[in-house]
Amino acid sequence: MESRQRIGLIGAGLMGHGIARNILKAGYPLVILDHPGNQPLDDLLSAGGTLAATPREVAERSEVVILCVTGTPQVESVLFDADGVSEGVRQGTLIIDCSTAIPSATRAIAERIAEAGGCFMDAAMTRTPKEAEEGRLNLIVGAPEALFTATRPLLETFAENIAHAGEVSAGHTLKLLHNFVSLGFSAVLAEAAAASRQAGIDDAALLEVLGKGGGGGVVFERLRPFIESGDPSGFRFSVANATKDLGYYHAMTEALGARRDVALAVEGLYRGVEPQDLLVPEVIGVLADTRS
Repeated sequence: MESRQRIGLIGAGLMGHGIARNILKAGYPLVILDHPGNQPLDDLLSAGGTLAATPREVAERSEVVILCVTGTPQVESVLFDADGVSEGVRQGTLIIDCSTAIPSATRAIAERIAEAGGCFMDAAMTRTPKEAEEGRLNLIVGAPEALFTATRPLLETFAENIAHAGEVSAGHTLKLLHNFVSLGFSAVLAEAAAASRQAGIDDAALLEVLGKGGGGGVVFERLRPFIESGDPSGFRFSVANATKDLGYYHAMTEALGARRDVALAVEGLYRGVEPQDLLVPEVIGVLADTRS
């Protein structure tokens, strides 16, 4: 990929803002869809970013369009609704989908983009907005080997670890597996922390035992600040997004004919939490306040 290739970004939210910041820092021209869901863009515009009024305009002004939206319905909307990206695609335009999505839908989307003359890859993200701002995301990519190799320099502007999972949709498949494991462990820890409090165990004792034993790890450290001091910012992922991702996981595993006994229980826990705009660590507080 040439360093001056024109890049478009749709979705400058908590994660997309950091992606945009690092693409601009690397010297790529960047056009951003003007949308009420964006984070404040003053710093990006000061760094040389420009705005487009519609997804179609983003595509018309770009050689690569990065999507950083919530999930499959939003991806389909920005691509195929009136004035969507597909109307502005030219021969060879590359669409990079950084969302979390249903793999079967991803494959169908890729076929439609190919029919319009473009090409498509999924590059699902892990980590948090903090790493996005630092240019240290993890990416899980589904794409033909040659396209992955050609695109890697661009991806490296905002990602620290990049895994090539396989062909198109493999990135989204592996992301759903990752999120099931991460959210499943979060659910287990939330129930354990709530039960611990109801039993009168000191939070510091619970953290010491789990952290030095079988409960230690990345997710444990993200939930630790909430258990210690009620600070949920270590895991800025909403319960609504957790419920959505687990629903996608069920759709995928059902299509595969895979077992999902544990996943059904995990989804049931998150789906039962109100309000859904809580962050995942705050589930601990909800469960600790629940009495059977």
